Amino acid sequence: MTQIDKNSLASDPSPYLQQHKNNPVNWQTWSKETLKFAKKNKKPILLSIGYSSCHWCHVMAHESFEDKETASLMNKYFINIKVDREERPDLDFVFQSSFQLFNQTSGGWPLTMFLDENGIPFMGGTYFPKNSQNGLPTFKEVLEKINDTYSEQRENIIKQKNLIIKNLELKKNSVLNQDLEPILEISLNYLDPIKGGYKGAPKFPTFNLFETLIYFYNTSNNKKYLKPVEIVLKQICSKGLYDHVEGGIARYTVDENWIIPHFEKMLYDNSQFILLLSKYCKINSDIYFKDKLEQTIEFLKKDFLNKDGFLGSAYDADSDGEEGKYYIYSFSEIKDIENINKYFEIKPEGNWENKIILVEKEKPTQEILKKLLQIRLKRKKPFFDDKTQLDLNCLMISALIAANEILPKNGYLKLAEEFFLKIEKKYIHNQIYHSYSKDIVFIEDYAFLINAINDLSDVTMNFKYKDLAKKLTKEAIFKFFLEDKNIFQKNPKNNNDIFFKPIDIGDNTIPNGNAIMLINLVKLGMMDEAKKLSDSLNGYLNIYKNHMMTTIRALDFFNNINLGKNCNEHGCKIDDKKT
Repeated sequence: MTQIDKNSLASDPSPYLQQHKNNPVNWQTWSKETLKFAKKNKKPILLSIGYSSCHWCHVMAHESFEDKETASLMNKYFINIKVDREERPDLDFVFQSSFQLFNQTSGGWPLTMFLDENGIPFMGGTYFPKNSQNGLPTFKEVLEKINDTYSEQRENIIKQKNLIIKNLELKKNSVLNQDLEPILEISLNYLDPIKGGYKGAPKFPTFNLFETLIYFYNTSNNKKYLKPVEIVLKQICSKGLYDHVEGGIARYTVDENWIIPHFEKMLYDNSQFILLLSKYCKINSDIYFKDKLEQTIEFLKKDFLNKDGFLGSAYDADSDGEEGKYYIYSFSEIKDIENINKYFEIKPEGNWENKIILVEKEKPTQEILKKLLQIRLKRKKPFFDDKTQLDLNCLMISALIAANEILPKNGYLKLAEEFFLKIEKKYIHNQIYHSYSKDIVFIEDYAFLINAINDLSDVTMNFKYKDLAKKLTKEAIFKFFLEDKNIFQKNPKNNNDIFFKPIDIGDNTIPNGNAIMLINLVKLGMMDEAKKLSDSLNGYLNIYKNHMMTTIRALDFFNNINLGKNCNEHGCKIDDKKT
């Protein structure tokens, strides 16, 4: 029985939801029972989506969700639902899309959406401050306004359901095949030729684009595709996004010079960083990049493992309530380290809020790094969200296999096989699920699991992997493939608790599940199924091309194999090229 008049998060295993279990807000989890209660009692829903290492999620929590006056308004006017976006990426996808529809701008976290009593969104924002700032209304003002609007216009709001669904459903045209490189050329025009990445700020390491550029370099040998990868990797590895002391990268930088990061470290970013770096080092075997590759993998091995031996999700940006406190230095702390000015940009005034974010001038010695680590280890470490996500652990298996080609003496293939054995025992032999609940699974979990098995098959030549990949692919088709649209639904067809069918064809924090499934189908020789999916993705491409970089790569791979060319998912005739 749902207890709407109390905070119900205490029993939920999500580390993010656990952070909110003592809020005076009567938080509920997303469930059919909670949704039924809202409908029966004709109360609108306040939906808050975030994740444990999100800085602005913490800010809004401290300012508003821990404030009794604000919580009182939330409890009075709404059914309040808190969602961990890493547990429910399908909800995050649907409601981020809703935010973009209402506001005509990109979303983010915390996501604050207002839903009618049937779970249909009608208004939303991201972070709302406790006190008015930068033109934003206070959160309490928003709550009062939304309540008034819903009370006065409830029937009209509820009637909007079909219009909202119509606008959220993906558009499609009748194109079945097209030239792909001209679409990629458009993205090249948006890149910063000096600083790397997309022009302007913030700077995200948009791995799906750069992996696709490497693929097209391997296919065409045209340096225009490789040059942006070289630029962005140099910036990522030498500037503030990279943790020079312990390894690994932060989520993004707020400035255009790659110096000032949002300090949270995510498994999905670091896995893709390893993958991209490995693919680049296969083309250009540079010791500098190899060192960064090794340091990042060793960091994940040491600091990202959870108690079950899988990789957890993320490290927080904050410690002791301060963003970046664990990672930055004061001038007085490090000025006496011998020769440190030779290796890092060190100024008394610092480069961020009178503190120093390390920016590399020259590859530092191990002695310098040890001294910097000794200073850092005296501080409190950021919170670690240790949840296992199946798709991300499988992505890491593929990253380790790619890294093994570059650093074959480091045992990364053995490590990949050890991770897979754990996955086989926990998931494949029992039930495939995403994170905590055995009732929740997504196409990305199947896509990256099958992709990892295909990668293991390629390097070990063990037939058991190929057979298993085919079995799981057929299972994925049964659970997720929509025959009327020839596309994979994001969540299972028979277990959808959202107001419409979520179909995701764009890259997000990880490559798109439909694109990875197309690569999987081609590698398994399931070309009839691949043709259906390829035709469908081509229909979406002209409309959503800026978000479909992995799809461009997958479509080209399908086309080349279909034409009988000597290609794989990394490009064509890679081993024959002179680099």
